[in-house]
Amino acid sequence: MGGAAAAPRGKRPAGPPVPDAARSRTARGEARIEDALADAVVAAVRDTGGYGGAVYLRSRDRRSLVLCVMSGVPRSLLKPWWRIPVSGALPMCEAFRSGEMQYLPDDRATMVRFPQFTAALPYSFAHAYLPVRVGGETVGVLAVLHSSSRGPAAEEEVRKGLRRAGREMEKRLVGYARGLPGRRDADAVAYGIEYDDQPVSVRLPTPPAQAVAVGMVEWDLDGDTWTGDDDALALLGVSREEFDGTMAAVEERVSPDDLYELRAARREAEDSGQVRGRHFRVLDESRDDGETVDYRPVELWGHVVRAGDTGRLLVGALVDVAGGVTAAEAAERLPDGLFSLDQDGRVIYANRRCQDLLGCDLERLLGHHPWQVLTWLRDPGYEDRYRAAMLTQQPVSYLVRDPDGVWLGFVLYPGVHGLTGRVFRTAPPPGAEPGRPLETSSEPAAPPTGLVTAARAGALYHVVQMASVLTESVTVRDVCRAVSEQLLPAFGAQEVALYTVRDGRMYLLWENGYPQHFLDPFEGVPLEADLPGVHALTARLPLFFESPEELVGAYPRLTLDPMTSWAFLPLIASGHPIGSCILGWNTPHRFTAEERSALTALAGLAAQAMERARLYDAESAVARGLQEGLLPHRLPAIDRLRITARYLPGTKGMDIGGDWYDVIRTGRGVALVIGDVEGHSVGAAAVMGQLRSAVHAFAASGRPPQEVITHTNQLLAELETDVFATCCYIELDPATGRALAVRAGHPPPLLRHPDGSAEPLELPGGVLLGVQPEADYPVTELTLEPGSVLALYTDGLIEVPGSDIATGIETVRTCLAASRTDSMEELADRLLGAARRAEDRPDDVALLLTAYDRADAG
Repeated sequence: MGGAAAAPRGKRPAGPPVPDAARSRTARGEARIEDALADAVVAAVRDTGGYGGAVYLRSRDRRSLVLCVMSGVPRSLLKPWWRIPVSGALPMCEAFRSGEMQYLPDDRATMVRFPQFTAALPYSFAHAYLPVRVGGETVGVLAVLHSSSRGPAAEEEVRKGLRRAGREMEKRLVGYARGLPGRRDADAVAYGIEYDDQPVSVRLPTPPAQAVAVGMVEWDLDGDTWTGDDDALALLGVSREEFDGTMAAVEERVSPDDLYELRAARREAEDSGQVRGRHFRVLDESRDDGETVDYRPVELWGHVVRAGDTGRLLVGALVDVAGGVTAAEAAERLPDGLFSLDQDGRVIYANRRCQDLLGCDLERLLGHHPWQVLTWLRDPGYEDRYRAAMLTQQPVSYLVRDPDGVWLGFVLYPGVHGLTGRVFRTAPPPGAEPGRPLETSSEPAAPPTGLVTAARAGALYHVVQMASVLTESVTVRDVCRAVSEQLLPAFGAQEVALYTVRDGRMYLLWENGYPQHFLDPFEGVPLEADLPGVHALTARLPLFFESPEELVGAYPRLTLDPMTSWAFLPLIASGHPIGSCILGWNTPHRFTAEERSALTALAGLAAQAMERARLYDAESAVARGLQEGLLPHRLPAIDRLRITARYLPGTKGMDIGGDWYDVIRTGRGVALVIGDVEGHSVGAAAVMGQLRSAVHAFAASGRPPQEVITHTNQLLAELETDVFATCCYIELDPATGRALAVRAGHPPPLLRHPDGSAEPLELPGGVLLGVQPEADYPVTELTLEPGSVLALYTDGLIEVPGSDIATGIETVRTCLAASRTDSMEELADRLLGAARRAEDRPDDVALLLTAYDRADAG
């Protein structure tokens, strides 16, 4: 509760598990799924005239879309959307669910159809989304981005280009899927098209740069002779036949104005043993027009080695610097500051004037975001200007006031590979505010996106985004994960801890970024403890510390971690204290007034969501306990039968379901039963309990299968519950393997034969239970051979979003046939995994497996 720690350096953040197939291929150095998509994404951007593109693929559990490949857009800008729920109110999710292309020409169209998306990215750009299909199954979404104001492409051209890219992408994915190790079903081409890793960035092609010519030279300092390879002689403009290797021949090729530099290179080599970039010009006869003499700039680099006992030899290179160095020299002569940022916003160049205006040398700036190094640029509104430039691909300008009160103008000129910026001193216009766009006619205006208020573009953006994410968080763990995933990247913090109050003490709910066991001493501290996290909660006021000295001054006994700035935020919901949120930064962090307000608002949102989630968790635990109490606690042991069962609840909302299974001894053998009451509520679970009890009573009394189902149907109709149910009832004689089966609207059972083949048993059946009180239910006779496995299941196992029931049955059948394990427990787990719905299923799953063994199987 006292501070935070940075994550260990050099370690990749833990992420979702990589699919087994992809992991095994990567381990052998084979192609990854990203390799199959990269060129197609670049082609889609090129063919549609866009500036960026991306591909989302479905996750292994089919609940999420995961960003797999992106191009032309910084990874950092899309980080909140690396993994999004399939059910999300976002255009890529809508394209995936509907199977239809989505085209949004500007921010107005986006606002009308997807207001949540606009709230999170309030910039004007055009974007289109195409469902990616493989074998008729939607496996992902291809997205392309366009400028909405700079020559936007016609919608029909975008659609045509996307369709071409989609066809190419499908062809590549089919090839990838068919090469997966362990593949058994060549027809299910979409198998294995899934992704759970971090996104891969692919650079868009750049215009070919002029190649830099380099020639190797050796300069005998004692004999004053030169030798060089063909490239070096070409730079000097002489052929090997006409070059005699003397210094006089070299000096003839050097501009008279630069002979001093060549001779100074000799003295530098003799004094220091090396030459570092001596710059001079040589004759360039390739452009000789007979009237003027042209020169090409070159540089000499090298170091001195000994040749024999006393000889000294300068070994090095002659480098053609006609491009880069002269461009940099030109930038140094500009009166304005000039800088360049890469695609992710990190500094890769700044001229001397820029360094002077910013009060920071190039060494500190290189490789960092400007707002990381310069605390007075750390306002979220300034950072948002970079986002606006990169996502709209339009110039952006704004005003900044430095710590000395000097007003600076910034202009950002974006491109797909980064941006170039200007910075200069300016006189502030009347009523000037930091973050406002420049209003002089000589500078470009900010894009018309309504971003003139830095608060909305910066700090308030994070509030809106957090609110959007928290609306989809159900459990306390969901809320904690959402808070961590939003706050850390949004405000550049390195660690977060969430505490809750219980019985007058503080207990840790979630942490990210702390050293191992650092928070252990703070577990269970009372509300009287002299700690900032406790004081923030009891006083109901946020605490901000911008340096370790500030924190130690207020809490001298506190043990600090490696952080240098902290925010301690109270979590208050409906006037009641819920807990505390602690954020830490590993570099000095200045908390602006807007950022303090935003963090306080975010803490309030998190508290409300956490209180709601706590109620859900408590009520859900009661409901789950009720349902689990209605299911059998153990299955009876039957000779010659090995039986196992699984029940996995769906986790959408707080509902519970009506799936059940049972194994009942009868006078003629054993009854295997599985059923499903429609609906997800306590009422459905109550009806399930009544039906299970009725089936159990009728079966145990010795009634034949047809009567058991007939009487159960009549009972459900008499209950007048307005719900229906399905059921499959099979009475098996373990001594002979003969069975009688009755099916009432339920999916067909699966039977695996001793030879390993498997098939669905298309049993004749009747209507759902509760529909027609006098319905008839036919009986089918079966004979199980020793070594057979019978699988009864509910529809939650075979219902997969975007696919039909027949496909789901075939998927489970294939897995049953391929899994030759003798362990019923392992087989049950594999069948559940075949549906790829191991987490947060939208429906319940009940599964009952029965292996019929030989008499001597033990």
